[in-house]
Amino acid sequence: RINFHRSQEKRQRYKNKPTFLRSPSRLLTMVEAATPSSSQAEVVLIGCGCPLRGMGWYHAVQMLGGECPSAKLCHIVEPWFLGAGASGPGGPEFAEFQAKTTEEHGVQYHKSLSDVPPKPSSSTKRLALISGRTVDNPRLLSEAISAGCSVVYLEKPGAPTVEQLREMKLEASDANVQICMGYNKNVCKYVRKAREFAAQTPGSHVTFVSNNTYEPTAESLGECFERNAEGMLKNMAIHELALLASFYDVSVDNIESVEADKDFSSMQTLAGPSGKEWTDFDKIKFTIKTKTGKEVSVQADRCGGDTSYAMVSDADGIELFRHSMPDEEDKANVSVLEVKYPGAMPYFFSQDPDYITVKERVAKLCATGEEAKEIATIDIAIAALSVAEYLTPVLREKLGSENAGSSKVEGVVATDPAKVASQ
Repeated sequence: RINFHRSQEKRQRYKNKPTFLRSPSRLLTMVEAATPSSSQAEVVLIGCGCPLRGMGWYHAVQMLGGECPSAKLCHIVEPWFLGAGASGPGGPEFAEFQAKTTEEHGVQYHKSLSDVPPKPSSSTKRLALISGRTVDNPRLLSEAISAGCSVVYLEKPGAPTVEQLREMKLEASDANVQICMGYNKNVCKYVRKAREFAAQTPGSHVTFVSNNTYEPTAESLGECFERNAEGMLKNMAIHELALLASFYDVSVDNIESVEADKDFSSMQTLAGPSGKEWTDFDKIKFTIKTKTGKEVSVQADRCGGDTSYAMVSDADGIELFRHSMPDEEDKANVSVLEVKYPGAMPYFFSQDPDYITVKERVAKLCATGEEAKEIATIDIAIAALSVAEYLTPVLREKLGSENAGSSKVEGVVATDPAKVASQ
């Protein structure tokens, strides 16, 4: 006998689900295991994370939605939610996502890379997309190479230290494996527009501004400092440092001076959820001059809001041009995505087109050998992380110095740049 009220409740629960989970599994027929076409890379996603929260999850839904035509998502490796995290927060949501994507797309799930089966044929081009914890990346690169991946996509910053990145570069080179970095701002529209305007404006100056949406409270920032313990320059602002390395010849060896804006910048020591204290920048602004005559500024604010932008000013500091992310075109796309994935991390939506561009170019490189234009390499990752390691103590010293009265303090480079460069 049918319980009418219970049936109504089940239908309402179904309607309340995000659209990407609306699928009564018992009505589905299991599809065959996902396999790439001859023009696609076979993608192994390592580190899916929790639906609506994990960057890996967003990579997955973009590929499953056909937004990266050269990428065929065939395998997902998720140690946490297929292990100890299965019954914890996010575990049930992951299990539901796993069931749906297995049934509808034939995605195979594995607890470790060693469980991924061999490539279906010798002609298959396998791509590893590593989107897990930075500390695990050196090990995961080795496992991806052993699993037959010819191209590896690494999320920023790639590894905890410059030395580890150098070792990873050597290991990949010895195995004839290419490493591409997920520095999506290298292909962002607002970056391109600002660079184009500056190139046509002699004597102009570019400032890259990165903002985030943390609350300006000790509790919120303390949690942020602890979760991103590598520090702002290795985390939030590393995208901007990659831009500087890619387009402005910024490297430790080529830095002539660093100027810190002390009126804007702020460094705090705050307790995280564990009770341990962490010292980091909650906002920072600085200008780098290179020995080859280039000059560029970076501004990052953890509590600055959800709009990032690039600004071009004249020699007197008067703003001439600004392009933001998201712009009006992006905002229309954001509105669509907010309905499609309610409750997901807001930054997924504003950077959605750029994530697609990076993945598609890397996947096409893997599948066909076509050059991945403007995609950051492991060398850019090494340069960016080297600059981050170099700048952190330099800027901390400036902001902690007694010369805090003026808005800008003349910078001095580290006492031994060569030491940083040789790490």
